[in-house]
Amino acid sequence: MSVNDFIDNEVKGNDVVLFMKGTPGFPQCGFSGQVVQILDYLGVDYKGVNVLADDDLREGIKTYSNWPTIPQLYIKGEFVGGCDIVREMFQAGELQGHFEDKGVAVKQAS
Repeated sequence: MSVNDFIDNEVKGNDVVLFMKGTPGFPQCGFSGQVVQILDYLGVDYKGVNVLADDDLREGIKTYSNWPTIPQLYIKGEFVGGCDIVREMFQAGELQGHFEDKGVAVKQAS
């Protein structure tokens, strides 16, 4: 399986997937950690994919999304953005609405 196929499979096979540095239990960069905190606060079920485990994956996700930085959040196959976008959407209350619009359960209303 190619790296692109692996990424495509993860994005399409999980309602919410976060390509990140480290794991949800042990983020290895501050930006990944911020997105994990937001997702955990909202109580969203998601899969974390550690890009540090594989250089091809680390570069491949940037090509896949045409986005230069990690972390990268996908909801129902759609690229949402990186840390700054996710944080701004969360602070504005838009992220919670986006999850609900996509049919993803959120435990925290605000």
